[in-house]
Amino acid sequence: YRKPAEVERKWFVVDATDKVLGRLAAEVASILRGKKKPIYQPHVDTGDYVVIVNADKIRLTGLKEEKKEYYIPRKFIGHSAMISFRDLFEKYPERVVERAVRGMLPHNPLGRKMGKKLFVYAGPAHRHQAQKPETLELSYIETFFKEDSSARIGICGDRKTEIRCSPCPADSRHR
Repeated sequence: YRKPAEVERKWFVVDATDKVLGRLAAEVASILRGKKKPIYQPHVDTGDYVVIVNADKIRLTGLKEEKKEYYIPRKFIGHSAMISFRDLFEKYPERVVERAVRGMLPHNPLGRKMGKKLFVYAGPAHRHQAQKPETLELSYIETFFKEDSSARIGICGDRKTEIRCSPCPADSRHR
């Protein structure tokens, strides 16, 4: 078993341009936990550092952009608030990505420690060039819709697979 001090950590940069928020967050959370490493142990922080750039260019599928809301707890009873995705995204696009990733980490002290290895920036510039981060291409499944409203699913990465689904209803709104 590895001790926390024996773990070698790398730095990765992920470009969030035109990525779906939940799928991006799932991949990044897996990297932060270290699940892709052969030395992974659930009780040891074996993950790497991740820098996400262009957080202001992420997207959501379906109608989530209009319907999604975030709960904001307050100190006093009855003072809690809800804020829509659109309002939070306009003011602080970084916080939307941070909340999505941290929600997929363990909800305990170890998860909070893993969350501190995440750095999110709204634009293309970041301040971690001294660590010489590697660019990371994510290998999640992308879903996109063509003009004729037929769904096409392709697996990104080494495998090239396409699956055509039946046409969607004309009144459905896809992005």
